[in-house]
Amino acid sequence: MTTRNFLAFDLGASSGRAILGTISDNRLSLKEIHRFENQMVEINGSYFWNIFNLFSELKTGLKRCIQEFGIQPESVGIDTWGVDIALLDRNGMIVGLPYAYRDPRTDTAMEEVFKIIPKKELYLMTGIQFMQFNTLFQLYAYNRDKSPQFEIATDVLFIPDALGYLFSGVKKNEFSISSTSQLLKPGKIEYDQRLFDAIGVDSSLMQELVMPGTVIGKIKPEIQKETGSEAIPVIAVAAHDTASAIASVPATGRNWAYISSGTWSLMGIEIDHPLISEEIQKLNFTNEGGVEGTIRFLKNIMGLWPLQECRRAWSAEYNYTWPEMVEMSMKAKPFKNVIDPDAREFLNPADMPSAISDFCRKTGQPGPETHGETIRTIFESLAFKYRFTLDAIREVSPVEIEKIHIIGGGANNELLCQYASNATNLPVYAGPAEATAIGNIMMQAKASGAVSSLAEMRGMVFNSFETKVFYPHDAEIWEHQYQLFKKLEQSKK
Repeated sequence: MTTRNFLAFDLGASSGRAILGTISDNRLSLKEIHRFENQMVEINGSYFWNIFNLFSELKTGLKRCIQEFGIQPESVGIDTWGVDIALLDRNGMIVGLPYAYRDPRTDTAMEEVFKIIPKKELYLMTGIQFMQFNTLFQLYAYNRDKSPQFEIATDVLFIPDALGYLFSGVKKNEFSISSTSQLLKPGKIEYDQRLFDAIGVDSSLMQELVMPGTVIGKIKPEIQKETGSEAIPVIAVAAHDTASAIASVPATGRNWAYISSGTWSLMGIEIDHPLISEEIQKLNFTNEGGVEGTIRFLKNIMGLWPLQECRRAWSAEYNYTWPEMVEMSMKAKPFKNVIDPDAREFLNPADMPSAISDFCRKTGQPGPETHGETIRTIFESLAFKYRFTLDAIREVSPVEIEKIHIIGGGANNELLCQYASNATNLPVYAGPAEATAIGNIMMQAKASGAVSSLAEMRGMVFNSFETKVFYPHDAEIWEHQYQLFKKLEQSKK
């Protein structure tokens, strides 16, 4: 029996992990090797990622895998959140800290670009959901502000590509992470030169696009020496964390929707070709690249970010655990308030609980009076947002949607999974929680020949990890409350 070991570096906006995946007897098992915090760094009112600290933590993960756990992985792969970029100078050095997507410099960038390329035209060119932090708008802001760092930059790498470069010395841009940028032709492995011309940015800054499963290079000798690693390959996995997560959905066929649930909730369907039209532009869906040429037709929803920020705001006085917060919400009055999780007020407020209270008052609601009511408001509103998004997907989907797969950390939140089932009136299949790391590992396995296809990857995931099924409860009550949420959504138009 052959045993294969692969090391996944999975970085989120709040934490990162090194996860060892072991394939044996057609089953995958996971072991957490290293976990570390990741937080935006605020400097003079701007927000950055400390990429050098992240790289140090990844090396620690590799070193621990080899020296403490006694396992030499066959390869490593890196996935992260989308859109953010690192700049390199002509000597190959990273120029300063990369901006974080919540930085306010892009607050007006989207509207400014629309004056150059009309909104409808830009969507039809790219098929990407409009969000102020898309890479297109970040590059525009760099150029608009005459950034000294940007003026000396010779190369642009997305965050996982930059970390892969630090390991291997090879500069490539992986397709799935690049597809979040709003710089590519929809469904094509090709940048759109017209976009660069419009914002006055040299397209030669970008790197060759490579597909998920490509071997980028091998770990550099100095890192081998530091960690004890052999000259193992660095794999360009599906480097966007959502692309990795969707690759691990334990499903067959196409009659399902997914929710990759964490700091963000990414909800959508998997299709073969981009869906782009004026109608879809009004719905503001995105067409991002996936594994084996698939398209992730989805919408970004704010996800558990409001809850995470409430917990942080309360932490000075109350050190709530996640289970305690769920318990508090269950004791709170149902359907007292509702918010739009995607309202701009919640992108990066100084005080999230106050932002939620202010939003409720502004929309004629009493507002939460306890922490439990605030938490319940977030959970119920997220579930209603899932239903609202599902209804929009159904307007354009080429297939019937019969169930929902919730993957990622939010799959562990049984209350939210049940609410999602209640609100959508569909069965919800929860798990695996470590979907992103699993997808990362499975793409490394595919690159090595341990598995041969996306279908085989998903079959192995199905055989290796349990899922829990939630069925709808109280459908009439949830339907009535959803209609009230729908009025709130429609009032924004």
